[in-house]
Amino acid sequence: MSFDDEIFDKMHEECGVFGVWGHPQAAQLTYYGLYALQHRGQESAGIATIDGFTMHSHRAMGLVTEVFGGDRLHHLKGSAAVGHVRYSTTGESNVANAQPLVFSFRQGNLAIGHNGNLVNARPLHDHLENQGSIFQSTSDTEVIAHLIARGAFSTIVENVRVSLPMLKGGFALIILTDDQLIAIRDPHGLRPLAIGKVEGAYVVASETCAFDTIGAQFVRDLEPGEMVVIDKDGLHAEIYATASRKALCTFEYIYFARPDSDIDGFNVHTVRKQLGKVLAKQAPVEADVVIGVPDSSISAAIGFAEELAIPYEIGLIKNKYSGRTFIQPTQELRNIAVRLKLNAVRKIVENKRVVMVDDSVVRGTTSARLVGLLREAGATEVHVRITSPPVKHSCYYGIDTSQREELIAARKTVSEIQAFIGADSLSFLDEEEMLSVFGVQGKEHHGFCNACFTGNYPTEIYPLRSLER
Repeated sequence: MSFDDEIFDKMHEECGVFGVWGHPQAAQLTYYGLYALQHRGQESAGIATIDGFTMHSHRAMGLVTEVFGGDRLHHLKGSAAVGHVRYSTTGESNVANAQPLVFSFRQGNLAIGHNGNLVNARPLHDHLENQGSIFQSTSDTEVIAHLIARGAFSTIVENVRVSLPMLKGGFALIILTDDQLIAIRDPHGLRPLAIGKVEGAYVVASETCAFDTIGAQFVRDLEPGEMVVIDKDGLHAEIYATASRKALCTFEYIYFARPDSDIDGFNVHTVRKQLGKVLAKQAPVEADVVIGVPDSSISAAIGFAEELAIPYEIGLIKNKYSGRTFIQPTQELRNIAVRLKLNAVRKIVENKRVVMVDDSVVRGTTSARLVGLLREAGATEVHVRITSPPVKHSCYYGIDTSQREELIAARKTVSEIQAFIGADSLSFLDEEEMLSVFGVQGKEHHGFCNACFTGNYPTEIYPLRSLER
């Protein structure tokens, strides 16, 4: 475990995908789209373009601005592109697993960008390897490419279509070929994917904030189990599979997505603000000031403060330019490293009863450190309010959660967690209250995946075995 992971025990973002069809500056649009999606993955970035029947690509470790510095974009010719930002969920963190993955085989060129995780990647990988496939990475995305390449049909689209029923888990895919852009959403809709248009060109992205960045107009979200094929004749859509239930990940709204994104008809900022209001009704507290943990909990903190008519203030400052910190040899230096990332605003919290609103508690170390920072800055009381239920189960669909034995809520009660983090009080939203924000009455029939809270997974979960050697 890295020092950064120890300090900030958040669920790590999954990945972000972006695609363009029919624009003369496809690579440039994709660059800006990925920049808008940078929050979804900071380990690696890549873009592949098609120019006639020549595929160009560049991918590397680092942020979008680092990977595509200099004149690298100018070498990515073509009017169609697929781009990807990655945080490793399946596969090691190295350039071999950076996406999009690019292949060339008898039916032409193929580039794949994938957001999500296949729960049956290991058995598929073993089956393909036994059939003679040779893998160059430890990414489950390469499994998809091999399934397509081994298809018996004459076109890539047909081979994609017959491969999809073999994929189990959460996935949003953008596939670029010599003459098509293919967008796919898994049958449960676990991962988001949307379509837009700009200057006559089609664009596809994990979040609508990417459309706003490039001046594109939102057209619609892909439906769960839908495949969209875009080519010279326009857009063609089909439902390739139907599931017993829709199950969009609720953490897209709670934590992952940008506040200015709209997902399946709900604005992320509006949802978070309403979560804060519901939490205030469920767990009110007498306090002098409400603060949010930046950046994902600011909207919820504003809603909490409004509901109880308590002043909202910026009580924690996040340094967005501190980069990665290294393990420090002494506790004093480790404390300095913590403050490089987050620091309390003393004049705001000193001699105040503070409510700290956050989106989740994973291992508990972040909450404990932040409560300590606020007390060191002079807060007389620190009350912690969480806009989600306790995280008790691991995610298998593209979110990098800790092993279940590391999840504090899997082994401690709420009162024990409160004592561990050193708060004066602690409250979580329960599942039913959380779902009420979406207009859901009760918790039996809804269109969300809450498996990390409940252990009720929408798909079969295979024995978890890594593709890493």
